[in-house]
Amino acid sequence: MKKINILKENKDFERIIHTARYQKNNSYVIYKENSQDPIYHFGISVSKKIGNAVTRNKIKRQIKNILDEKSYQNNMNCIIIVRKGILNRSFNEKREDLFSLLSKGQIIKGEKNEKKDM
Repeated sequence: MKKINILKENKDFERIIHTARYQKNNSYVIYKENSQDPIYHFGISVSKKIGNAVTRNKIKRQIKNILDEKSYQNNMNCIIIVRKGILNRSFNEKREDLFSLLSKGQIIKGEKNEKKDM
């Protein structure tokens, strides 16, 4: 994920969480806000309740990797909050859970070219 597509400021997180609509499942809560910027932004929040710093950073890297697989709607800010249910999930289950919420929220724009089996 490119730096330009990442939300980091606390004021942005607070604004989006308090004003935007959300969807949730056992692994994630996703808040979506429409914006005036011509690009999309994602913010990722992993609580200290999930684990130590190594665990939290690993989960953030995995989510960024998953997000890089698709392209997303422009003019949108999105906050992904990780819930404790993610700890007993495999990487593929994390991917399926995240994409199901993103598709419900109509955040995914289209598929990127994926490698085909040879």
